[in-house]
Parts: sequence; C-alpha cells; structure tokens
Amino acid sequence: MSQDLEWAMSQGSLFFEGKGKVQETLRRITGKLDELAIPHAVVGGMALFAHGFRRYTEDVDILVTRDGLKRIHDELEGLGYIPPFAGSKHLRDAETHVKIEFLTAGGFPGDGKEKPVAFPDPGAVVEEREGIKYVRLTTLLELKLASGMTAGHRLKDLADVQEVIRVLRLPKNFSEQLHPYVRDKFEELWVPPPPDDVDEN
Repeated sequence: MSQDLEWAMSQGSLFFEGKGKVQETLRRITGKLDELAIPHAVVGGMALFAHGFRRYTEDVDILVTRDGLKRIHDELEGLGYIPPFAGSKHLRDAETHVKIEFLTAGGFPGDGKEKPVAFPDPGAVVEEREGIKYVRLTTLLELKLASGMTAGHRLKDLADVQEVIRVLRLPKNFSEQLHPYVRDKFEELWVPPPPDDVDEN
C-alpha cells in the first residue's frame, strides 16, 4: 500500500465509509466460512472497528480452530484464495489482494510463549454484528494486552487498548471483566475521559 500513495488514500477514504477492499474481503471470507460451517471470529483491526474504534487496517484477522484452519485450506486454497508463500497458514484474496491472517485457538499472543491468556475457541467468544461474527470486546482487549505485554514489536497493541479506553470511555473498573493476568496493565493504561465539553481536536 505504501508503494501507491494515491491508491492508499482512496482506499483509506473508502475504508471509513465501509466500502473498501478490506471490508469487501471481510464480507467475502466470513461468508465462505459461514457456508462451510467453520467456527470463526474476526479479531484485530476489523474487530476494533466493529466495536467502535475507527482505525485503518490493511488486512483481515480471523480466529479459527486448528481443524478449521485445515478445512479452510482444503476448501478454499486455489479457489479465489492463495497463500502468500508456500506453506503459509495465511491466505490472500485473489480478487482484492487483501491478506487474511489466521490465528489458531490454543496459541499464545505476543511472543508466542505459554501464558495465562491464550487464543480461545472462537465459538466461545463470538458476538454477531450485521451478520458477521466478531470476537467480543473483553476477549479482544485481553489478547491485545497480553500481546503488547510480552512482545516488544507489538507495542501498538497497547496503544490500541489505550485508544479504545479513550474512545469508548471505558471505566477503570472495566478491568474487573478482564483476565487477572492483564488487569494491572489495563489500569496502568487507563486515563480519565475528557470532559464532554472539551474539543479534543
């Protein structure tokens, strides 16, 4: 995207109108997964967008089970979806060229090492919005906090959480809904929301 500034700007505008290539890819792949009855939940930037934090993202992240991932490749690879490289667990939409990244239940966010917060079974943490299955907000924040806490290259996940706190005006005691492993970090990132009459711009 950075190689074509004009294309990037036009896609950025369409994205925030809900009409970009990323949304097109999201609707198409989740529709395919529904047709195949493969349990899944959208995570990452598109899940943030659905929960009310409007930031741009260039790809689609989907949580699946290991069996689900195998079925996805068996059923979809070569039929409108191609792996970015041989042996990759991810796919790319052949029409939009948007990358679809898969996270597998049982794995660990951030540094990939075992920790109290793991990628859950998507069926246990999903909520549906406008016909698309997204991971619920509490789980999304737990995963982002655990990721940013344990991987230096994932600090943006912590920034995302802080922006979600600000934009959604989450109270400090929202931490009580989160896994104990990440509660202190949530409270550390929490800042009081600005008064309603203050223009943040």
